[in-house]
Amino acid sequence: MTGPSAPSSHLRVTADAYDAVAVRYAEFVRDEPALPLDRAVLAAFAELVRTTGPGPVAELGCGPGRMTAHLRGLGLDVFGVDLSPVMIDLARATYPDLRFDVGSMDALDLADGKLQGVVSWYSVIHAPPQDVPSYFAEFRRVLAPDGHLLVAFFESEGEPVTAFDHKVATAYRWPIDDLAGLAGEVGFLEVGRMLREPREGERFRRGHLLMRMGE
Repeated sequence: MTGPSAPSSHLRVTADAYDAVAVRYAEFVRDEPALPLDRAVLAAFAELVRTTGPGPVAELGCGPGRMTAHLRGLGLDVFGVDLSPVMIDLARATYPDLRFDVGSMDALDLADGKLQGVVSWYSVIHAPPQDVPSYFAEFRRVLAPDGHLLVAFFESEGEPVTAFDHKVATAYRWPIDDLAGLAGEVGFLEVGRMLREPREGERFRRGHLLMRMGE
């Protein structure tokens, strides 16, 4: 079992950045998931989790809790984890009937095989590319043998992994095949993928990978 550890420098920078903008960020994501395609991939994930049996689901990088609450509305036993203590305080105040914990998705304070599902909704985007395989390995560690993973991210549209000036902290756009390949290397099998073009006010294509635990 991997327990909490001292955060690396990029984790401290990311947590501090989100602490500083937490209230504004909560207002920005208040209406998510806004688009039918986003809701559809979340609904597909929830249906797959429900059909594999009861068990908790973690939204990792939950921010102010809006997506955690949406997943609860889809019938999941869900809780949220985030690096930012201020975000967690906001989530607890807004959704007092849901569980929210401060923690890092690369070192979760959870037993092996504890979860039926993991959602990383635009949260691995801040991880340096060389660290992403360890995040996927941690997701695999905490998932049950029939568990599912949903990852949402900014897609690179034919370019290699590319850093960009995210409004909160440095983030990375990924080729969807590369990200799927990294997940496959630690034992995930792809169930499906969804790409959508940016809506008005968005800069980049969005990628979504739905995966299950391999043998």
